[in-house]
Amino acid sequence: MENEKHDIIPYRTFLFVLAGLILMTLTSVALTQIYLGTLTIAIALIIASVKSSFVLRIFMHLKFENKFFSRMFIAVALLICSVITLTLLDYLFR
Repeated sequence: MENEKHDIIPYRTFLFVLAGLILMTLTSVALTQIYLGTLTIAIALIIASVKSSFVLRIFMHLKFENKFFSRMFIAVALLICSVITLTLLDYLFR
């Protein structure tokens, strides 16, 4: 236990990430007021993905873990995306 390495993140980084998350949330809320067709959903999902990557890397300290955990997260995210895509394709072409 005493050999564990603890990474210290400065409070300034947390505040910058918090400001970025708030800014992206306001952007996605403002995006709902603009009609862009199906592009609206795509942009909102991209913003949500960036926000989740900030939370995972900074607040959940995935940035300082082994690369194995990052690779597993990416694999699970790709699996979820493929299942959602297949489900939507099934729904659209019925």
